[in-house]
Amino acid sequence: MKILRHKSPFTTETGYTFTELDIAYDTWGTLNSSGDNVIWVCHALTANSDVDAWWPGMTGEGLAFDTSRYFVVCANILGSCYGTTGPLSVNPSTGKPWFNDFPVITVRDLVNVHEILRKHLGINGIDAIIGSSIGGYQALEYCIMVPGLIRNMVFIASSARQSPWAIAFNESQRLAIEADPTFFGTDPEGGKKGLRAARSIGLLSYRTPYAYNTTQKENDETKLTSFRASSYQDYQGDKLVKRFNAWSYYRLTQLADSHNAGRGRGGVEKALSQVTARTLCLGIKSDLLYPVKEQKFVASQVPGAQYAEIDSFFGHDGFLIETEKVSEIFRKFIHNHSNSLK
Repeated sequence: MKILRHKSPFTTETGYTFTELDIAYDTWGTLNSSGDNVIWVCHALTANSDVDAWWPGMTGEGLAFDTSRYFVVCANILGSCYGTTGPLSVNPSTGKPWFNDFPVITVRDLVNVHEILRKHLGINGIDAIIGSSIGGYQALEYCIMVPGLIRNMVFIASSARQSPWAIAFNESQRLAIEADPTFFGTDPEGGKKGLRAARSIGLLSYRTPYAYNTTQKENDETKLTSFRASSYQDYQGDKLVKRFNAWSYYRLTQLADSHNAGRGRGGVEKALSQVTARTLCLGIKSDLLYPVKEQKFVASQVPGAQYAEIDSFFGHDGFLIETEKVSEIFRKFIHNHSNSLK
């Protein structure tokens, strides 16, 4: 991981001004002399800039993100807790962490931070941008905000606007965090019980009933407590608490809820019509959080966009797990410039 220390002011969409920013990022491969052999990967909610860590098997020589051909970039997003300025970073104005004083941010702020990094790296063009979930939000906004920069977009398990269904899940997670009184204090170790509960709620939206009923099925017909599904939820909550914090989780779910590509642009349809990047929208058949109709809608509104679909046992999380399927579709799209993936 590298850190870009941006010493100039940065003003968010809501008008808050950071006097400086840290931007954490990773790169693989070599930038060509034209500065345009770039694959830009946008990560989802609790991931980081190390694509190998959360999407293994995608980056490397001969893989989908072929480092012998491409310069691969992934930046940790603003508000996260993996090196980029976030709620537990020190506020230069106070000398203390922001905690709940960290400002509300939007996807458009993330893109503007990406632009700072892009210019710093000397990138003149992006051959392909790829993002899933809120990574897809970033990819879409980037194509709209900086027209002509990006040649290809792969938009996976995402939407043009956060749905009421997804907002309801996020609000439920924030209510869980707010139920932990330590979230309102100034102890960096606070908020953990709330975050643990929030993750348990979120996980239900990432998977499917079939997946739970298959993998967490009980073999002991006499059991009255300590069910496998309960243990699994506890385990996943504990895993997140060890690597994330409640304040970043709270702000990033708010960021997701504010996503609306049509805001201030005359509506979603008009905004999508402005996308010039050659676009592939990829849906996951079993996705409950971002149903395939949302990717089909984007494909129907972006000029010339294609739609593809994969089936997965894992629901929304399928984009992280079905590496071979995603890789095959990505390769076909990037290397086949016809109007079909067949």
